[in-house]
Amino acid sequence: MRYLITIEYNGKNYSGWQNQKNALSIQQILEEKLSFLLKEDIKIYGSGRTDSGVHAVNQKAHFDTNSGIQMHKIPLAVNTMLPKDIRIKGIEKKDKDFHALYSAKRKIYLYKFYVSRISSPIRDDYYAQVIPPIDFEIMKKGGAMLTGEHDFKAFCSARSGIKNTVRTIHRIELEQKNDEIFLEIEGNGFLYNMVRIIAGALVFLGKGKLSLEDIKQALETGDRKKAGKTFPARALYLKDVIYD
Repeated sequence: MRYLITIEYNGKNYSGWQNQKNALSIQQILEEKLSFLLKEDIKIYGSGRTDSGVHAVNQKAHFDTNSGIQMHKIPLAVNTMLPKDIRIKGIEKKDKDFHALYSAKRKIYLYKFYVSRISSPIRDDYYAQVIPPIDFEIMKKGGAMLTGEHDFKAFCSARSGIKNTVRTIHRIELEQKNDEIFLEIEGNGFLYNMVRIIAGALVFLGKGKLSLEDIKQALETGDRKKAGKTFPARALYLKDVIYD
């Protein structure tokens, strides 16, 4: 059987999604607990990596098993063994040609800011602080410029090592609620640190440290310096993965 699971996790205490030799990952913990429950060596395949400190509302992953345990019992049993900051929210059966990574059509990320001169102890682990003032309307104009198919070379980490940096952003939505700003990005794929760099570019734009012309030049030249700084991982959430 091939199963697709939906996972929610707080990434604060982990090195990210993917297994690493000398650090604790979400993937490692899930594989250990599933292997123990199903009494076989389970390998899970995620819809993509999330970096150290990044959270997920609906991460997706698949695994194969020969176990006869009823499908609906798997999340209930595994959740009793998982640390409280990781939970399997759902499970469904898939065909053998389904793959959590390669079958994904789009992904949605959410980035959270709060705008205040005073830091917020309650929010600091899950938001990025922005010092006012900030021009919300020009941030939206910058988001519109980044929507569509572009070469996002300037919006990825130099360590990514990926040759093809062309991606399609289907939508960028910015919502302001009181002193909080929510950035939601939906695309067909994302480069290493791409969402965090876009978040930083839009904030720098809103604070007058970058111009709309800088955003245009970043897209045209691939110059990383034109796109501002990479914002913190703690405010980033993988919101959903879409397969249909």
